[in-house]
Amino acid sequence: MSSATGQVEVRRHKGLVPWQGQTILAAFDPRRNSLNLVRLVLALMVLLAHSYTLSGNGFGPLFNGDHLGTWAVYGFFCLSGYLITGSRLRSRFVDYLSHRIARIFPGFLVSLVVVVAGFAPIAYVRQHGSIDGYLTTPATPLHHVVANMGLSMHEWSVAGTLTANPYPHMWNGSLWSLYYEFLCYLAVGALLSFAVMRRRPWLLVPTFLLTVLAAANADTVVNGYFGGNRDVALLVDVLPFFMGGAAVHALRGVIPLTRWSALASAVGLVLLVSADGTWGPALAAPFITVLLMWLGKVLPCPELVRRHDVSYGCYIYAFPSQQLVAALGGAAWGTYVHAALALPITVALATASWLLVERRAMRVVRRGEPVPVATVSPVAAPIAVSE
Repeated sequence: MSSATGQVEVRRHKGLVPWQGQTILAAFDPRRNSLNLVRLVLALMVLLAHSYTLSGNGFGPLFNGDHLGTWAVYGFFCLSGYLITGSRLRSRFVDYLSHRIARIFPGFLVSLVVVVAGFAPIAYVRQHGSIDGYLTTPATPLHHVVANMGLSMHEWSVAGTLTANPYPHMWNGSLWSLYYEFLCYLAVGALLSFAVMRRRPWLLVPTFLLTVLAAANADTVVNGYFGGNRDVALLVDVLPFFMGGAAVHALRGVIPLTRWSALASAVGLVLLVSADGTWGPALAAPFITVLLMWLGKVLPCPELVRRHDVSYGCYIYAFPSQQLVAALGGAAWGTYVHAALALPITVALATASWLLVERRAMRVVRRGEPVPVATVSPVAAPIAVSE
């Protein structure tokens, strides 16, 4: 969307609220913001949270029974809901879908290959003293890639490795969320294909409330209507956060983005989560979104981070890096040393993923498309990253 179009949107909302100049639409600079930094911090929160478990030291700090990593994932879904909704409203469905596929799949598929070709052989040699039998030991490396290449994870282990780890067998436990993120992309893409939804995007607000209602009655919905299907159960859990972000985007012309709205959002988040552990976090999704958008507005961001979004790579490479460190004995040194040892491996692979895979894939899918004068937002990709 061009800057001129953005000005039209601001004028369209003019006079609706007394704080018009301070709304998300007016106050958030889509080209100069710190959302890459916010997403990177969320990805590193996941790394730290997993280091407790992967080093054999429990779950770490809990809030409403969930560790830091779970809350970080909720934050990713909220930001994605906001940004992806904007992407869909500006795009034809075919273009929207091609961008989403190009953004999520190449990095994901390469990460599977990196695990079976790089990480798992090291662990196998550590475990057996040689590489003999690696390619034929169940679950074979080829099976790991083929079984998971559709994004839905069906095989977590590779060649019987990681058996001695504090958290055994599983090479990349973070990848589970990508499938449900993609289902959220499809849901919003389909909803905004209806003319009535595109003309009245505020209808995303009652849609969000319906997802909260489903989450609050998850047992009835999942067991009563879907036979206890695990995929439905996990989707019901995360969909309200994505739709909460979408609802905020629909109301971005009236929701203020100030320190006071951020403070109110933080208070609302704590109150809702404290009021009810089941529906409270889901209903608080818009508050999480506003809080993260405010941080994206006010935090100083190094230019390198602003230009290069390695948060998705950090998310998909942290877990296997941590498991390799644990397999090589790093778990014995405690949670924080374990995390510190895994961090440089993660960042190096994330940087390579961004420069060699993710960015190139997006450039390919953009070829032949008209170049916009200015984009409204750095459209989020799976869990962590910008378009």
